[in-house]
Amino acid sequence: MKNVQRLYAAVLLILLALWLFADPLLAQPYSFFGLRGSLVQGTGIVALGVMSVGMMLALRPVRIEPFLGGLDKMYRLHKWLGITALVVAVLHWLWAKAPKWLVGWGLLERPARQPRPEPASELLRWMQAQRHLAESLGEWAFYAAVILIGLALVKRFPYRYFYQTHRLMAVVYLVLVFHGLILLDTGFWRSPLGPVMALLMAGGTVAACVSLLRRVGLRRQAVGEVAQLVRHTDNQVLQVVIQLKDRWAGHEAGQFAFVTFDDAEGAHPFTISSSWRGDGRLVFLIKGLGDYTSKLPDTVKVGDVVKVEGPYGRFKFECSQPRQIWVAGGIGVTPFIARLLALADAPALRTKTIDLFYSTSAPDENFLAKLRQAAAAAQVRLHILISPRDGRLDAERICQTVPDWHNASIWFCGPAGFGAALRSGFTARGLAPEDFHQELFELR
Repeated sequence: MKNVQRLYAAVLLILLALWLFADPLLAQPYSFFGLRGSLVQGTGIVALGVMSVGMMLALRPVRIEPFLGGLDKMYRLHKWLGITALVVAVLHWLWAKAPKWLVGWGLLERPARQPRPEPASELLRWMQAQRHLAESLGEWAFYAAVILIGLALVKRFPYRYFYQTHRLMAVVYLVLVFHGLILLDTGFWRSPLGPVMALLMAGGTVAACVSLLRRVGLRRQAVGEVAQLVRHTDNQVLQVVIQLKDRWAGHEAGQFAFVTFDDAEGAHPFTISSSWRGDGRLVFLIKGLGDYTSKLPDTVKVGDVVKVEGPYGRFKFECSQPRQIWVAGGIGVTPFIARLLALADAPALRTKTIDLFYSTSAPDENFLAKLRQAAAAAQVRLHILISPRDGRLDAERICQTVPDWHNASIWFCGPAGFGAALRSGFTARGLAPEDFHQELFELR
């Protein structure tokens, strides 16, 4: 997460620094309307800049996954940038609108307008003629962005509608690019800010077009067929076996993929719970946690054609410590099952002593039997805790069970609150933060 925080801070600081360096109004004697004009420009630059970076991240660029720690961390950065763009855009709108309201209410006097100098080129004259249109379109695009970003942040807003509405952000962004190109002060284009904003808007425009054409992740997609379905009724888990018909580059245990069972619903991320054996077979364990996943057992059938995009993620069990402690909560056991199968297939990978703690409130005996079998084949010590019977699993309990935990890295997958409590408990006992590994499986 440190690199995510650093990149987020770097984007903001670079945009602010370039704006302050280029803005001549800050060096002039104070006047309210002069300051207002400066802040309208500055907030617009920051809002459009962070939105451009967010648009490019929406393409799921795998080359920067290693730096950010995985696509899940990349989407966390995408979310932060979206919220920042929303907040700064509101400030931009207020600086543009509030002084006009104050003038209309007689609380503020507008200075006499100075005639604009005649533009030197035909392009600049055309841009000046578009200012009113750019202001009007930008205002309506702002209102649309507030609604769309707000809906994306509401977890109860159904994913099906989120998938359909969030793509409209690409259209809104393109309108805001036009707004920014026309209304950005011409002096800024001659400063270092100009090329940076040009690159950001160009990259964001390409990303928006790719999104509108539905070509995000196209090169990493494969078509498959549902080959087998197994219901685990006690824990409401559906095992879906997919046989791919296209080439698949392979995956490592702990990675995930976007699976599209229904084009209208869109792609959903699921952890791959099988090791890669080169046979085109992928297994997903899907818990009925929401409207869509709860209905899957009744809607998905053997023989259905599906699309799989991936693999993504950096939850790859790589560390320098001699021990590993895996902690799974509920359906968070899926990446560990994949790793167990990989260790069973390749004994040479068994270079570490591993304890797997699995906490569940809804045990399924058939599911648990398969987990015990996989753990035994991988030579991993398995600790199963049924929370209504055994109580809550916490850092203290793990440390008592594994006295040598100081020489281990912690790998967690499960509910966010459970993970936060474990991270806090272990770091309070001296665990280095970078030795606690966790996927952030909230991609919206």
